[in-house]
Amino acid sequence: MNVLLVEDEARVADFVQRGLRAEGWSVSVASTGESALVMIADACFDVIVLDLMLPGISGQDVCRRLRAKKNRTPILMLSALADVEDRVAGLRIGADDYLPKPFDFDELMARIEALARRSDGFGQSAAAPEVLTSGALSFDTRSLEVRCGDTPINLTPKERDLLKLFLSSPRKIFSRERILSTLWAISEDPQTNVVDVYIGRLRKKLGTCGESIETVRGAGYRYAENGPG
Repeated sequence: MNVLLVEDEARVADFVQRGLRAEGWSVSVASTGESALVMIADACFDVIVLDLMLPGISGQDVCRRLRAKKNRTPILMLSALADVEDRVAGLRIGADDYLPKPFDFDELMARIEALARRSDGFGQSAAAPEVLTSGALSFDTRSLEVRCGDTPINLTPKERDLLKLFLSSPRKIFSRERILSTLWAISEDPQTNVVDVYIGRLRKKLGTCGESIETVRGAGYRYAENGPG
């Protein structure tokens, strides 16, 4: 998926860009409305994530100009203004969806995917199973029981959330940014080492099953399914 992110807050833009790229998406970034219009004229995007408050040409004006030119690229508008009137105004000028700041990264991804589905019809993912397994490791998401073979594992809620993330997509690489945004929300400092600390704790508690949590240098972590079976 090819996404254009129009955001003038450098920290937010960098965080979102790295998170989306970690999901395998192509992301271009514009910090002003003027540069966004130039980029849109020169390239095709599947979804435009457009901040409302921009220097120079506002996000609303960018949206108006695109729709006036019959450009129907799906637009997800972002704004710290969360009043109903602001959301309605954005939708009335042609935006397809509206997400107030601060936002959860997973919700941002879900809304981008939903907009892309409307435009090109790709299918939805299946519901997650109630019991997640990989080799000797199992996690019953109903009873919250975790086992490595026959050994019960006592995890904290945050450790269970981290394990669930891994087991929901075995062998998928999760960047630190993605883990941070999913478990600790997007407002957390992306330079924190909290992810590494929890990875270390989870590996230790899972024992031999924890050996399957791999560090992928320069990319993040994954559950590699190569533990004892």
